[in-house]
Amino acid sequence: MSKIITLTLLFICSLMSAQNANLTVSVSGLKNSNGIVKVGLYNSEGTFLKTTYKSQVSEIKDNEATVTFVGVPAGEYAISTFHDENNNGILDKNMMGIPSEDYAASNNAKGFMGPPSYQDAKFSVSGNSKIKINFK
Repeated sequence: MSKIITLTLLFICSLMSAQNANLTVSVSGLKNSNGIVKVGLYNSEGTFLKTTYKSQVSEIKDNEATVTFVGVPAGEYAISTFHDENNNGILDKNMMGIPSEDYAASNNAKGFMGPPSYQDAKFSVSGNSKIKINFK
């Protein structure tokens, strides 16, 4: 009896994990290969640019970087990324609060007099997916 219960639980767990996907984010158009690229994955409009759902860091090679988020449930997401040229872990800003390091978002969304909106950057994940973001 305990073997049947164990097998049933393993089967249910495998079905649940099969619903999760891998999301690969390719970043190009970086102005140099200094520092790192930080990529934040957001799962709601309320947390966009505030609290990441998941985050990854990547080294830069030939002005490009790639990260993969593993085990992403199906749903709606947005990505924000920045080129941390001095590798200090934060998006540097000038005295007026304007970013002095390059940044970008999914769908290559751009903000007007501020950051891009979640509505412009959002996309859906329903299976293994690839997103391309260009800094130019």
